[in-house]
Amino acid sequence: MAGSTEMLAAFRELTTAKQLERSDLLELLRDGIHAALVRKFGPNVRFELSVDELQGTIKVVRLRQVVETVEDPSWQITLEEAQYEDPDFQIGDMLEEEVPFVDFGRLAVQAAKQRIIQRVREGERARIREEFTSKVGELLSGEVQQIERGKLVIMLNKFREAEAIVPYREQNHREHFHQGDTIRAVLKRLEETPKGPRLILSRGDPLFVKALFKLEVPEIQQQVVEIRAIAREVGSRTKVAVISRDDAIDPVGACVGLKGSRVQAVVNELGGERIDIVPWSPDPERFARLALAPARVAKVFSDPEAKTIQAVVDEDQLSLAIGRNGQNVRLASELTGWKIDLYSSREWLERGGEGPLFAPLPPEEEMAGKVPLAELKGLSPELTGILESAGYKMLNDILDLEREDISKIPGMTPETTEQLMAFVSELTDEDSGEEPRPKA
Repeated sequence: MAGSTEMLAAFRELTTAKQLERSDLLELLRDGIHAALVRKFGPNVRFELSVDELQGTIKVVRLRQVVETVEDPSWQITLEEAQYEDPDFQIGDMLEEEVPFVDFGRLAVQAAKQRIIQRVREGERARIREEFTSKVGELLSGEVQQIERGKLVIMLNKFREAEAIVPYREQNHREHFHQGDTIRAVLKRLEETPKGPRLILSRGDPLFVKALFKLEVPEIQQQVVEIRAIAREVGSRTKVAVISRDDAIDPVGACVGLKGSRVQAVVNELGGERIDIVPWSPDPERFARLALAPARVAKVFSDPEAKTIQAVVDEDQLSLAIGRNGQNVRLASELTGWKIDLYSSREWLERGGEGPLFAPLPPEEEMAGKVPLAELKGLSPELTGILESAGYKMLNDILDLEREDISKIPGMTPETTEQLMAFVSELTDEDSGEEPRPKA
């Protein structure tokens, strides 16, 4: 039984390497031995298999039915032949014969081995499909195993059997990786090959930016904030449009993070790529204004049929709106899904534009009102702490407060009340006919 002992030891090693269960091992054994018996006895061979793992032995018993006339010798035997083994055999009985492993022959054992390897590969491919089909758009991490003709071959940390690559066209060509480097990339798709499914990863797709924001911004993970659109020029600049399902949460602020910590983490992973985060709007004209940031747009006209936006900007904003080599307007157009034509205010008037240019969005007072109290100069840390504890965190929250309201805030003293009144009075002074900006 030496042959069976060696085969069982080999199968155990196989299951350890491939992390198979005992039931999978027995199924593979049965499948492999069946392939060997078919090669030796014929396609319809019948058998029973018993495995003694303590003794390390495998017992194979071939079954043949006793018949009057043999039609299929792979599983039938004549009564005369059966009675040669035992005179008591009758038609319809089943003859049991143990098949020693030495009888299998080298070719039969090789067939068993090949069948088992095939089954293991099929199982691995099925597990890869099951594991990763639902993970398209998610971040995966691993190690650069080798670099072949520009593509990066990755060994994943949590699923080393999976074949994963970052094709040349899916890379940020300002980055340079070497063998052994750790790498993160987004799963873009599964690609079927003759060798099984292959994972196509990307660091150049907008999906990569989206996955990084999901990692850094809890509000996106919780689906409170949603990334509605992304436009990207790899290694240079990305525009992201976000929206909040909770009116109390500013989607742009959530993505930027305290002192820019969240967006900076994404920028660092992208190798310094610039990121503009703007609010998404269902109104194409307003969305176009926001998408052209940091340029301030004076006037917008839309043509829904042609899906075209005509945006007018002041002379000093034109180069900013266009961007280097037209990048800003190009990304804004991709972000909105509308073609954007830019005009300076002078060019617009020369073309017959009508009506005065109105103030850009968002209004100055709105921008000023959204400044956090902690960023304002002129308020002491003590006063800022008292106000924030009472729920007054933004400039807008305190502009309309009267002295009576201020004195009722817990923790306020006559001194801090006077300080706040003086601060609000300075901001809302209308002598100049214009509301001054807060000193941030």
